[in-house]
Amino acid sequence: MRGYVELFNLGKTYDTPKGPQVIVEKFDLNIEKGEFIALLGHSGCGKSTVLTMLAGLNSISQGGIVVAGREIQGPGPDRGVVFQAPCLLPWMTAYDNVALGVDRVFPHASKAQRRATVEYFMELVGLSSSMHKLPKELSLGMQQRVGLARAFAVQPKMLLLDEPFGMLDSLTRMELQEVLADILQKDGKTALMVTHDVDEALFLADRVVMMTNGPRAKVGKIIHVPFERPRERARVLAHESYYDLREQMIEFLEEQEKLKHQAA
Repeated sequence: MRGYVELFNLGKTYDTPKGPQVIVEKFDLNIEKGEFIALLGHSGCGKSTVLTMLAGLNSISQGGIVVAGREIQGPGPDRGVVFQAPCLLPWMTAYDNVALGVDRVFPHASKAQRRATVEYFMELVGLSSSMHKLPKELSLGMQQRVGLARAFAVQPKMLLLDEPFGMLDSLTRMELQEVLADILQKDGKTALMVTHDVDEALFLADRVVMMTNGPRAKVGKIIHVPFERPRERARVLAHESYYDLREQMIEFLEEQEKLKHQAA
């Protein structure tokens, strides 16, 4: 079955002094339009490698990736990326950091249209009163809100998130998870997020894709998440399937950990 986003027979091999090292191999995944995929696995299994290939920031060794009917050849505005670190230009205000991408992607829009786009997405992430502050004047959580606004404002076909809340404290992390879920609910964006957090994956995703250990990592298990949208954390935690799904994910990760030790 073909999807809005297709990763087929995807592989990544690096040349090393000891010879070729296969990081990801025969990775197959179809993603439907508007679907949220969480990519979960142990550190070093190749999650971020898959994401960076999908972003066009890392060359593909085998197979290919199709987004909205077109095979990708490199980075492009059809895929917005949010990394773990906000990566803001420190000499520009929060507004200007978001406007930079909008101006480049929509050069033929009027100045008023571009301004309205930036202000809309900054308000959506809760930064309407802080948009003219420099990054150093913002908390790390607020900086990551700027990163989210920047990614959404260029109106990509797909959003890619590489552990976007990994550097935040637990309360800020939960708050931004809810911000992201709310924006995606309104926007209907297709998204893939790399995470190592089981609860984060269950709260945000429609499907959780579990990766096997590297090297030669691939899709090991796919878990369908049945919680209705829009999601409220209390309702998700109270769902009869929540702890069963959580246990399935933890068991898979524990099994992979055992296999890792056996191979060592």
